[in-house]
Amino acid sequence: MPRVGERKRILLAGESWVMHTIHQKGFDSFTTTAYGEGHAWLQAALEAGGWAVEHLPNHLAAARFPTTPGELAAYDAVILSDIGANTLLLHPDTFERSRPMPNRLALLRDWVAAGGGLVMVGGYLTFNGIEGKARYGGTAVEEALPVELVPGDDRVELPEGVSPRVRAADHPIIAGLAAEWPALLGYNRLRARPGADLVATVGADPLLVAGRHGNGRSVAFASDCGPHWSPPAFCEWEGYAPLWQGIVGWAAGG
Repeated sequence: MPRVGERKRILLAGESWVMHTIHQKGFDSFTTTAYGEGHAWLQAALEAGGWAVEHLPNHLAAARFPTTPGELAAYDAVILSDIGANTLLLHPDTFERSRPMPNRLALLRDWVAAGGGLVMVGGYLTFNGIEGKARYGGTAVEEALPVELVPGDDRVELPEGVSPRVRAADHPIIAGLAAEWPALLGYNRLRARPGADLVATVGADPLLVAGRHGNGRSVAFASDCGPHWSPPAFCEWEGYAPLWQGIVGWAAGG
């Protein structure tokens, strides 16, 4: 929960990628490498609400994501967005040097149970993700989420677009938001846990679910925080910043 007199702090892990491209031109070919990030809209929305956002990109998260309860205690909330379970499980000391290290998925679960706030945002490498490669199903993090994960590839691609539907207009997360939201282009299929708050749906599935785990709170947002599933119309929507401020604020106990 945000501490009185201090700026609210959030750790945003994921939302980055490295692209290796092969350019084949007749007999010859060459490669290029580029780096990208997709958190700009989300970070701007949270900073506008008074949050101090620390972005930990995927290529640094394996080594730098917190490994102790004390390190996690520095944050009021943690967001996992497009970062697979392996990145958190396989610290370089374990993967490269065969040294035992703390299980950071269990660490997150226990931190939430002790009062922390966790948000998982949809994408190709969140929940179970593309070809099941995100692999959060059956892990300690799933235990802390207000949703149950669907085995295998859980993506629902909707290039024609689908409009979210508000199910709990009086929920604190979306207080004051309009009932009609811009269309999304896809999401991860999830199942809301019994007793969780089903705030919004997309198609026949949950979009925004909130719940409690022990003394803490967690929120699942089944679609993306930016392209491609969240198109420009969604990211530039006047309700975008209030939505994310509400999600993170509620998760942090506000």
